[in-house]
Amino acid sequence: PSAGRETALHAIRDRHQGLDGRTQCARLLEALHQLGSVTTFEASRRLFVYHPPARAKELRRDGHRITTLRRTVVTEAGARHSVGVYLLVRQVDGEGQP
Repeated sequence: PSAGRETALHAIRDRHQGLDGRTQCARLLEALHQLGSVTTFEASRRLFVYHPPARAKELRRDGHRITTLRRTVVTEAGARHSVGVYLLVRQVDGEGQP
């Protein structure tokens, strides 16, 4: 990720301390709102979301429309790796209604 994107991801991680599922969902959702998309790689390595597909599923269950695309990225070691890319399609209001 770009330096600005990485800074934003780390700031989100630091605002939502904790490792429980709800906190991980909060980090992922804030990142989707702020950045528009988050890869599974970014979620696990930058946001400390330990199982991104499960957190995305929980957010969908709560009414958030999140779609998943696939993208190939190059890791720090130079290997090509296919990752999921989460996109927030529509947000819900405070009562869970779209």
